Amino acid sequence: MKHTSFTFTKILFYTIFLVFNLVNTAVISQNKKPNIIIILTDDQGYQDVGFNGCTDIPTPNIDKIASNGVKFTNGYVSYAVCGPSRAGLITGRYQDKFGFGKNPLFAPNDPNMGLPTSEQTIAAYLSKSGYQNLALGKWHLGAHPTLHPLERGFTNFYGYLSGGHHYFPEKWTLNDITEVRSQNDGYKTKLLQDHTRVEEKEYLTDALSREAASYIDENSEKPFFIYLAYNAPHTPLQATKKYLDRFPNIKNKKRKTYAAMVSAVDDGVGLVLDKLKEKGLTENTIVFFLSDNGGPEQHNASNNGVLRGGKGDYTEGGIRVPFAMQWPAKIKAGIVYNNPIISLDIFATIVENCSPSIPTKHTLDGVNLIPFLKKSNIKIPHSQLFWRNHRQDAKAVRSGNNKLVIKNELNALFNLNEDISETTNLKTEETDTYIQLKKDWTNWNQNLMKPIFLGLLDGKEYSKTHPNRFVIEKRDSKTGK
Repeated sequence: MKHTSFTFTKILFYTIFLVFNLVNTAVISQNKKPNIIIILTDDQGYQDVGFNGCTDIPTPNIDKIASNGVKFTNGYVSYAVCGPSRAGLITGRYQDKFGFGKNPLFAPNDPNMGLPTSEQTIAAYLSKSGYQNLALGKWHLGAHPTLHPLERGFTNFYGYLSGGHHYFPEKWTLNDITEVRSQNDGYKTKLLQDHTRVEEKEYLTDALSREAASYIDENSEKPFFIYLAYNAPHTPLQATKKYLDRFPNIKNKKRKTYAAMVSAVDDGVGLVLDKLKEKGLTENTIVFFLSDNGGPEQHNASNNGVLRGGKGDYTEGGIRVPFAMQWPAKIKAGIVYNNPIISLDIFATIVENCSPSIPTKHTLDGVNLIPFLKKSNIKIPHSQLFWRNHRQDAKAVRSGNNKLVIKNELNALFNLNEDISETTNLKTEETDTYIQLKKDWTNWNQNLMKPIFLGLLDGKEYSKTHPNRFVIEKRDSKTGK
């Protein structure tokens, strides 16, 4: 009897212990800060995802993000080209507020050519609350050592510092930044792992996807932020046979290669989503997907659908992008959200749902999207959205369904609800609205700065005033300095 009693007591003890641990684990899991992944493509057309109606390029994995959460039909970025758009996203602020009004040159000697150190990135903010932060792929926010991702809040980095890159490893012929002699040489450098050059063997898109999945695998027990910034499908148009063979029915060579590059990204998104599922992290991981600007249709054979214009324009084709988000723990599946939102909202959403007690360094221009998606806030997220290109004296405002666009010969007012392709100028019919939106833009513009550096289109001028632009002493492989 004593033996039986002892066995029963032992079993009871271990049962209680097991239940306690299961409950405790559930509570810890429930209270764990959400992981965050931002998947950013480069120059992808608005209609080049299945969830926006693409018919010739299947994107089943990207589409899962929209079907598992929300598709934003009016999702915008804050600028119509790469660098400034990325600066706005990573800081949650209109980039012209801190002078990032041009696409930066590759100038590794210049501490002012990129994101000012006065600005706080999403990674720098999250590091205050214990996040591990990984930047992958295209940086384009400065090549000087003080502007390196590891100096901007990221724990790890795998990618390149310039605004573009070749996709095939055999084209990465420069062993170090000290061998760079021109703007385009930035495309030829070997990849960086933190500060060390590595001998990568895989197609670039595949390598970035692999690194993202590996990071999830290694950091599944603690909150992480992954900024997965693909350079696909930005030129040069380069794809492997594996992806090209998926599109025998696309006869246009440029479109076929573009499709293959998008398909490679989709595979990568699938790899990331599968790894989240494997590690039991899907429910409590916020995943954003968007492009950095609209597609430059003539350059890379992208397709913006019915939207007018493309990259560089402030008509819809330049700034309205494929945009989706999932967070199963908080957002129900299958939402289609039609009110205008902007990439600046990503940082604000992260703050309010990850570390609301920690203040940001600057006031953010975005809003927390979750209350709007859960309908606890039935108002619209933004009464107005603004755009500026200082070099071209271009301006745009979206206010409700009205859109003001002034750039070069275009001086127009459109009603996007009735005219998504922006074909009918209502300027003379809706004079009061036109005048008011110009005033609103002028008032907004008063809080902006002139660009603090010469940009990609000013390369010759910059090189004249910076003759030692590419004369760099060899740097320490561990610190980059």
